[in-house]
Amino acid sequence: MSNSLDLVGLRNFSAAPNTFGSKKVTHVEFPALTGLGVGVTLLEYKPNTLNPPHTHPRGSELIFVMAGHLDVGVIDSANKLYAAHLHEGDLFVFPQGLVHFQINMSKEKSVLAISAFGSSNAGTISLPRNIFGSGIEDEVLLQAFKITSAELMKLKAPFMPTM
Repeated sequence: MSNSLDLVGLRNFSAAPNTFGSKKVTHVEFPALTGLGVGVTLLEYKPNTLNPPHTHPRGSELIFVMAGHLDVGVIDSANKLYAAHLHEGDLFVFPQGLVHFQINMSKEKSVLAISAFGSSNAGTISLPRNIFGSGIEDEVLLQAFKITSAELMKLKAPFMPTM
């Protein structure tokens, strides 16, 4: 028996090899969430992978580690880092709009986690992609980060369009 409210899209999700991957369940993928103020994402961190510093402008995030160990951190508005080494069964909260990250430091084991959001459309702003892949003038980035042109080109390279 099946109907349009069944959500089976998370059953066989797996991130690509050597990557961090996610499968979102927002009001876009699951319209029944519209107006409910919640969203969920299944996360898989292959060994030695990172979910780079990012923010969610429209919702707080609660992460629950289902398998493995995950290092996490959040930076508050006073520029203080709060970090933790999470084990299976642990929870951590990332308040709305604050910069945070997660990294799987294991060289051998993947980490599986669920993130719940206080929004059906929390949004994600990835700082590396947003800063180095957005077309901001080089002079702005050179002055802001106090780096050389060669260093800037290395930082921008992963975000340049491929031909």
